[in-house]
Amino acid sequence: MLSEGDSVPGAALKDADGTSFTLERYRGAPLVLYFYPKADTPGCTNEAKDFTALTGDFAKAGVPVVGVSKDKPAKLKKFSDKYGLAVTLASDEEGGFCEAFGTWIEKSLYGRQYMGIARATFLIDADGVILRAWPKVKVKGHAEEVLEAVKAL
Repeated sequence: MLSEGDSVPGAALKDADGTSFTLERYRGAPLVLYFYPKADTPGCTNEAKDFTALTGDFAKAGVPVVGVSKDKPAKLKKFSDKYGLAVTLASDEEGGFCEAFGTWIEKSLYGRQYMGIARATFLIDADGVILRAWPKVKVKGHAEEVLEAVKAL
């Protein structure tokens, strides 16, 4: 998994409307990028709602928040609309972006091995360098912790 001091890899993502973009769109300002396993599941929903609740504070700090999963754009749109999410949701259907960040990992559940996205968050500076990484995120209180790191910039 990428860590502090690493440069952010380039890759094309799609937003919930299906529009392609890269993180170059956010160059010149810090960015919070979080990876989550699957839209509209309990932990992922709570995480997105927590970041949404703090969107105004992140905006005051000039730091956008982008969530990335392998869900299709249409599913992200439905997820965003269902919960009134204010964060940008991005689709990495092919998984190359997740792999580049090291968040596409082997997981285990009840003895079954499978590949999935590790819940992780990255605070990226204006030049595309990771300032802070949170691997193995626990959802409760995480958005507030990230906001505190943003305020310390």
